[in-house]
Amino acid sequence: MSLSFKALSLLCLLGAGPATAQQAVPAGMAERTAACIACHGKEGRPSGAGYLPRIAGKPQDYLYRQLLSFRDGRRVHAQMAYLLAPLSDAYLQEMAAYFAGQHPPYPAPPPVSAPAAVLARGRQLVFEGDAARKLPACAACHGPQLAGALPAIPGLLGLPRDYLNLQFGAWRNGVRRAVAPDCMAVVANRLTPADVAAVSAWLAGEQVPAVHVPARALPAPLPLACSGAR
Repeated sequence: MSLSFKALSLLCLLGAGPATAQQAVPAGMAERTAACIACHGKEGRPSGAGYLPRIAGKPQDYLYRQLLSFRDGRRVHAQMAYLLAPLSDAYLQEMAAYFAGQHPPYPAPPPVSAPAAVLARGRQLVFEGDAARKLPACAACHGPQLAGALPAIPGLLGLPRDYLNLQFGAWRNGVRRAVAPDCMAVVANRLTPADVAAVSAWLAGEQVPAVHVPARALPAPLPLACSGAR
């Protein structure tokens, strides 16, 4: 039986206390994040299917910003908003630090059903972009290994295809927003539905390397102004 919203929110609040600068991962954080694990899986790693992303190993500042966005309405998700509404900025920072430090191995990706031409187009957009349409390569922002970069650019591998499609749609429709400058909203609105399908199919079918952590810095400046770089 799944937990009710109220039970999940109580789990989030268990043991909540003031953060200290010396305590990066407070004692009992695994128990305090039980509500997160109920949906996102053990150590923040869900199954490879569906609409739930892996949160383990993402940059701490990225996770913190997403928690703030759910709580404050820049991202729209009823369950997340309900769970996070009573939590302070300091507590959300502690949760982000905990999951950023988790690095369980990635499972093999599920088979992706897509024509070879679609996958080839997806790979091209990921690594080369489309200069004629002012579409930067995904790798230009998310790194040559697609592992993301500090302080707040997430990795792209190991995410379900449905989740990727949903996020592109959310950016296009304004359901997901970031603090300005919102570079992903710009990119999403330049992509066609066929582009989105190709990119999500290629990304979802790639095996994640054994060592896959955010880079300390990108090898070149970002092609677009982006709040994730700050």
